[in-house]
Amino acid sequence: MTDGGTASAGTTTLHGTLTRLVPTTEADLDLLARWFASPDFVTYWGGVSLSRTEVAEKYVGRRRPRVQSYLVLAEGTPVGYAQFWYADEAEGGIDLVLQPEYQGRGLGPDATRALLAHVGSELGRRRVTVDPVRENVRAVRAWEKAGFRQVPSETGELLMEFRFTEGRQH
Repeated sequence: MTDGGTASAGTTTLHGTLTRLVPTTEADLDLLARWFASPDFVTYWGGVSLSRTEVAEKYVGRRRPRVQSYLVLAEGTPVGYAQFWYADEAEGGIDLVLQPEYQGRGLGPDATRALLAHVGSELGRRRVTVDPVRENVRAVRAWEKAGFRQVPSETGELLMEFRFTEGRQH
């Protein structure tokens, strides 16, 4: 599922059928800062535009290895951002956001499946969670298409999980 296979965590390109996920770098800061400053892009990502400094601190790979940050590409074009973060040695979470004009094309579930394959087989995680905004029906459906199911949450917010079957990591 990865090219190279020997790269350290967070520096491996992941391949889906429709998408490719490449680790973000400082060179991606201008693009990501533009995206995260756009109200349309952050509607369901906290709902608040982020400053260039905030984007630099969080989304260009500075938090590796605890958080793995990726650009989502479709046919070589950057279409979104995805990240995997570690909760502990068995669990973690995924966040993903696509540019509005690339939503509804199956790219989100495809990128998620590529990331899940990496998280399960390469990183050995057994459970991954996501916490989409309940009103973001399109995202909830996309997570379900990728194999996530709703589970009870301590906060009452929507929580979805993906569990890898024993002995088979996706």
